Amino acid sequence: MTNAGVTEVFANHHTEEKKDIVGVAEAAGFTTLLAAAEAAGLADTLKSDGPFTVLAPTDDAFAALGEEKIAMLLEPENKDKLAGILKYHVISGKVMSADLAGKELTTDTLNGEIDIDATSGVMVNDATVIKADVKASNGVIHVIDKVLIPEM
Repeated sequence: MTNAGVTEVFANHHTEEKKDIVGVAEAAGFTTLLAAAEAAGLADTLKSDGPFTVLAPTDDAFAALGEEKIAMLLEPENKDKLAGILKYHVISGKVMSADLAGKELTTDTLNGEIDIDATSGVMVNDATVIKADVKASNGVIHVIDKVLIPEM
């Protein structure tokens, strides 16, 4: 999913609420994120009851990492490292943009803390939320324009 196509794909996201996070991401074409979730063994978790808040990088965001880095992360021997990166994009619970409006805070992900600044738009660390509040049956997706890398 390219940054440009995100708004168009999610224009009718209210109908997606019957699908889980993986189903919504599949319908929207988040191929790299889903391939990474499968390789890391996290896809089934994102299909479970949750609720989860997923900060979903676009395919363009993953491409910015470079083909070599993506290929390296998808190798079986790097499963734990990839899982750590992906868990850094998941918050336990359902956090809607209205819950954050006008706030600056630090919150826990499944793999460390992130900084959120919702005082003028919404920034998560150095990534911009380009589409918020895409509802799923087990949580919500916020689309971001960069892959978040936890401190290791």
